[in-house]
Amino acid sequence: MLRFSNLALRRGTRLLIEDASLVVNIGDHVGLTGSNGCGKSSLFSMILGELEADAGELKVATGISIAHVSQETPAVDRAIVDYVIDGDVEYRGIENQLDEAEKTDNSMKLAELHERMANIDGYAINSRAARLLGGLGFSQEQHQKAVKELSGGWRMRLNLARALISRSDLLLLDEPTNHLDLDAVIWLETWLKNYDGTLLLISHDRDFLDKVINRVLHVENKGIDLYTGNYSDFEVQRASRLALQDASFQKQQKQIQHIQDYVRRFGAKATKAKQAQSRIKALERMELIAPAHVDSPFHFSFPPAEKIPERLLTLDRVDVGYPSPDPETQLEPILKKVELSILAGQQIGLLGRNGAGKSTLIKLIAGKLGALGGTVTPAKDLKVGYFAQHQLEQLDNSQSPIEHLTALDKRAREQDLRNFIGGFGFVGDRASEPVGPFSGGEKARLALALIAYQRPNLLLMDEPTNHLDLEMRHALVMALQDFKGAMIIVSHDRHMLRSTTDSLLLVDNGVAEPFDGDLDEYQHWLSEVAKGRTPNAPAENASAGGESAANPQDAGATKKEQRQQQAELRKRLQPLKNKLKSHEKKMEELQSKLLVVDAKLADSASYDDSNKDNLVNWIAQQGALKQELSEVEEEWFAISEELESFEE
Repeated sequence: MLRFSNLALRRGTRLLIEDASLVVNIGDHVGLTGSNGCGKSSLFSMILGELEADAGELKVATGISIAHVSQETPAVDRAIVDYVIDGDVEYRGIENQLDEAEKTDNSMKLAELHERMANIDGYAINSRAARLLGGLGFSQEQHQKAVKELSGGWRMRLNLARALISRSDLLLLDEPTNHLDLDAVIWLETWLKNYDGTLLLISHDRDFLDKVINRVLHVENKGIDLYTGNYSDFEVQRASRLALQDASFQKQQKQIQHIQDYVRRFGAKATKAKQAQSRIKALERMELIAPAHVDSPFHFSFPPAEKIPERLLTLDRVDVGYPSPDPETQLEPILKKVELSILAGQQIGLLGRNGAGKSTLIKLIAGKLGALGGTVTPAKDLKVGYFAQHQLEQLDNSQSPIEHLTALDKRAREQDLRNFIGGFGFVGDRASEPVGPFSGGEKARLALALIAYQRPNLLLMDEPTNHLDLEMRHALVMALQDFKGAMIIVSHDRHMLRSTTDSLLLVDNGVAEPFDGDLDEYQHWLSEVAKGRTPNAPAENASAGGESAANPQDAGATKKEQRQQQAELRKRLQPLKNKLKSHEKKMEELQSKLLVVDAKLADSASYDDSNKDNLVNWIAQQGALKQELSEVEEEWFAISEELESFEE
């Protein structure tokens, strides 16, 4: 299908790719990966004939049909469904010829054209367009609306539908999930798995890539390497190569140690619930993939909040929605009688179909929307960090990253600000340049940095991964895992949800209820809904915050009584939780010390005669540290089991 021969490509004076040779075969589903700016989108432009190679050549099989998603959508009066059908150029061509043949009453031509129309399944074009639009989140009522009425994100969905309806031999998709929510991502994933042409896909969603591709083209250091398998296979293969690089070895070990520590601390929870099992599996897999990210330029954490109240916010029978433009008309609330308690340390993933009210609930908790009924009770020391879907629009394009931080903390030293912002990839002159020309990914990184700098104790993240590349997503997952406050996340990135949340909340049909299942079960739930069924979300006898009732008799108690009982239970458990945290901190200290001693013992210079006495001491320290660590871990597991016995 595609053949690269000694290819070289420049953009301006910058050499992106040189001496690249490889073949993409017919029917391959290929993920194109690499850091931002490495040349992935430029390769797409070459395939489309918009750019020429600076050396070598790119051969595209002759006579093939190529489909891609246009970046522009004209503000036209044309109906949405007709605009999508326009993407099937062959259908429109036959349709026009049929009109001409009917005008001239050419029966032979009409018979030929009707046969061609049947061969391309043209008579089912309207139902095909409706299925595509429905899968991408458009309601039936929207189909006849004008294209010009759509917002930017919905126009991108429309262009995606227009590309998918074409019967192409080669499909080029550049970040197709960026403007989709989770149910649309799952639908698109299924559609692409069944696509029988050749697919080239640029995406920063690892779960999406894993399900769709069977090859990876990785652009790195001006070269292109072809890997067999999905994205997880690629990470393991690349990690094996990186492990041979001595310069990366120590950094790789620290990354693996970090993940092992996390699995060790939370592994005891694996038998408690399906969601916990799913999370542990994801973390265990991260041990394999972590080495593939040892050279990531992004390493940051959320600074600890000054105070973290035990109960950060409570919603008591809250109605939430938007005010009516007509003062005399009261609109129906989007969500009704919401009961939610957000406690320190909770990590909640918010699920729900498009338009169900996920973002509305987030805005209520963030204080951007007032309650239409019920009571919202925030803690005295509540400090919210809110990443909205349109957060990038809040940046001042004339200011630099450093100036944005200075506006938050005028007394901070510039070097301290530079050190902080450097973890988000803004180093050297980049930290002082106006953000206007920055890419969407760079602006998203800056928005996250501004939130982290303010040290919130409650994080609200509404699609935080839009525009973020794989390396930054990896860094964000690691930072969120270590965040000590509470957080609620809406994301179409299932890897992030699996790796950072320990409970799920489903927003559907005007209510918010616990979803006691994992993301695979949520996908099944979506499938049942799509078939016209109305399945109940799997849920235990729990409050919306995911807390189990203290005993079975609470099922008949009032909500107020349940909250009182749960508060009493938390009070009894707090000493155990404090003891658990103390042991976790001790384990981290011992592991850090052990890592230092292990590094000394791994150094060949330690075995020189001049270091004989030191060597004996280091070996003794290693044994003592391992023994102490084992004892602390045993105590930690005992405390964990005691806690679980109360919570079951």
